[in-house]
Amino acid sequence: MAQYIIYFNQTWVGDHSEEWFASRGPLANAVVEEIKAAGAYVFAAGVDEDETRAFGADATSGAPVVTDGPVPVKEARIGGLTIVDVDDDEAAKMWGGKIAEACGWPQEIRRVY
Repeated sequence: MAQYIIYFNQTWVGDHSEEWFASRGPLANAVVEEIKAAGAYVFAAGVDEDETRAFGADATSGAPVVTDGPVPVKEARIGGLTIVDVDDDEAAKMWGGKIAEACGWPQEIRRVY
């Protein structure tokens, strides 16, 4: 078995109505329940979008410096993630596809080592 992270960049979500987002929640939750039933679930969560509640950690100066948010603006901001424990790449791709379909935006799938 191998673990994979399935995640999305917040910028991939796009602009949608509150009703549209509300309609996606039950679909995404159903996929998570399906992952659990298959015994592949490790973890899943959305990431808090309020950047003022974020913390930053940077040790590039030679010593760790931890700061309160917001952290410096970057193009990529993770929006949510799911960790699955599956037999192979094909199973990870299958779950990634189901999550992408339920959420309505792209997902990236990577093996975790």
